[in-house]
Amino acid sequence: MGDQELPGVLVSSFEGPKSICEDHVGELQKHFNLITMQDFVKNKTRLSKNILAVYVWAGHPVIDEELLQSLPALKLIASGGVGLDHLDLKLIARYGVKVANTPQAVSSPTADMGVALLLASARRLVEGHQLVHSPDAENFSVNWMGQEVTGATLGIIGMGTIGYKVAQRAKAFEMKILYHNRTRRNLVEEKAIGATYCEQLDDLLQRSDFVMLATSLTPQTRNMIGKRELRLMKPTGILINIGRGLLVDHDALLEALQTGMIKAAALDVTYPEPLPRDHPLLKLKNIILTPHIGSATHQARQHMMESLVESILASLNGLPIPNEVPPK
Repeated sequence: MGDQELPGVLVSSFEGPKSICEDHVGELQKHFNLITMQDFVKNKTRLSKNILAVYVWAGHPVIDEELLQSLPALKLIASGGVGLDHLDLKLIARYGVKVANTPQAVSSPTADMGVALLLASARRLVEGHQLVHSPDAENFSVNWMGQEVTGATLGIIGMGTIGYKVAQRAKAFEMKILYHNRTRRNLVEEKAIGATYCEQLDDLLQRSDFVMLATSLTPQTRNMIGKRELRLMKPTGILINIGRGLLVDHDALLEALQTGMIKAAALDVTYPEPLPRDHPLLKLKNIILTPHIGSATHQARQHMMESLVESILASLNGLPIPNEVPPK
């Protein structure tokens, strides 16, 4: 079967930091005629009617009205990951296009990442690594210490699938678990992880040794952690963010870390990504920054790709779409 007989799927590119995964190209080409944005822009007239789906990887290609207007046959936008803040769902729905994502594929590795950042920040692993490798290190102080994790209180903001999996892992460390969420989990789910619901975010912030953000970005959650919220945290408190960078006011966080308002922070997400090379957060010792790698495992990315393929094929064949996102 030649490429022209396969359904056309628009992708970002095959090379570069925002390209689709090189390891997945061969599998994708078994099902679809992959058309890069570069080729599409050069040949819009010829290709526009052939593209039935867009395969969004790392937020690219960007879905805007200009692109939607130029794809009259488009049926589905298949977006890798769980976050949807890069998509205007109302705009997409106006064009009669459906959306699918891959929440199951990313939940476990992202929860793992959250716990990894918690442990690394609590025990100052990055600082310790740098100390061991320092050419000036002649001895190690026996009083170089971190924070205890076992038995500490973890406050989770956002108790969806990822937040719940974080709690399951934290339970193994005998942590006391608090959580704040738009809706309360049922009592059976709370009991299974030993979690206590905090209706008020302030209550969670004041009681927690570690505060972990695992919620989605919405107009309501943007900058939900600012100067006021950071002041409510314990001076020994550590903030971890595995959600989205815009959940945290970076200027307020910088001040809190510089002045000792909180002890430390660990962020897998920032805004923008990456931060400007002269950003003052990059100069602090009491922060860990990683490049948005919560779902970056071979297994998770393979699962994401397979889920996207399944959703696209279902859409093209008029079948129920796995992980279809309800239109807003």
